[in-house]
Amino acid sequence: MNELLKKLSKARGVAGHEGAVRAILREELAPFVEELSVDSIGNLIAHKGGSDAAGQHRVMLAAHMDEVGGMVMRANSDGTVKFRSVGGLDPRILPGKRVTIGPQSVPGVILRAPHAARSGRRAVPISDLLIDTGGAGGIEPGDMITFESGYEQYGKLLKGKAFDDRVGCYILAELLKSEFPCELVGVFTVQEEIGLRGAGVAAYTVQPDVAVALEGTVADDLPKQNDVSPTTELGKGPAISVMDRSAHADRRLVRILTETASDHGIPWQIKQPGVGGTDVGTIHLARAGVPAVAVAVPCRYIHTPAALMDPEDVKNTIQLMSKALSGPLGRPLRAGWSEA
Repeated sequence: MNELLKKLSKARGVAGHEGAVRAILREELAPFVEELSVDSIGNLIAHKGGSDAAGQHRVMLAAHMDEVGGMVMRANSDGTVKFRSVGGLDPRILPGKRVTIGPQSVPGVILRAPHAARSGRRAVPISDLLIDTGGAGGIEPGDMITFESGYEQYGKLLKGKAFDDRVGCYILAELLKSEFPCELVGVFTVQEEIGLRGAGVAAYTVQPDVAVALEGTVADDLPKQNDVSPTTELGKGPAISVMDRSAHADRRLVRILTETASDHGIPWQIKQPGVGGTDVGTIHLARAGVPAVAVAVPCRYIHTPAALMDPEDVKNTIQLMSKALSGPLGRPLRAGWSEA
């Protein structure tokens, strides 16, 4: 993967504070798109007219810029910090993790509060965790907390933070550098991790004919005690969602993606139904409704400082979306639901 993905992964962008990620993407995309704008909630919207002069079909591609993290509740007199989660964090993995706090980038380490450490419990809630800053000052309630993590190669895999959803942002940026017959609107959304907020606003403004959310999704593909099907698997290609907790995918779009992948020899998989949620959850409800689907790169240890993903899955997702946009996804959907 190129330098862009590394920069996106390392950027600090907890939900509601996506400015650093937005700046990277604006600089990267300025030479390739006709228009770049930021709406009132913070979404970055990139527009490209299609090569088809008729311009009858508008496709919205969405990827969220925000990541999970924390927010300062108070700075204690002993140099520790009380905090809460922003987005979905598993408290079991937090003790010992290095973090950066606020605009001054104050370093800290997460620890169990003394009373929780004495209790002997293996896992404690976030309310019983603190951050040790070594007595550093300059920390205020409301400051954002991000994980500290390197970006590096692990064998054939990539390790980094915030692959959910900086990998989607990377894929969308690469797609916006190409030409397609349809009108293409790329939306880098905000606040997905705390309620799919930016996507709904953007879809209302863009008024797309169809939409695809590009994601990094959970992969629990390591050996298990019981014979349980994994949600997704690394190295098996892009994961297409048919249903999750936020939406039921448009079956016509699912068919377009699976048939395009099969026709071009691109590996693909179906994400286990009912797991997770994406920006599709609010996009498909905009105005009179938008046919929508999510396509994701599987990631192990999602929502942690050390997620793992296979770069071949990233390449295959870009290839699938490119072929689909050049073909049936770039043309108006067949009306009606008789074949769905």
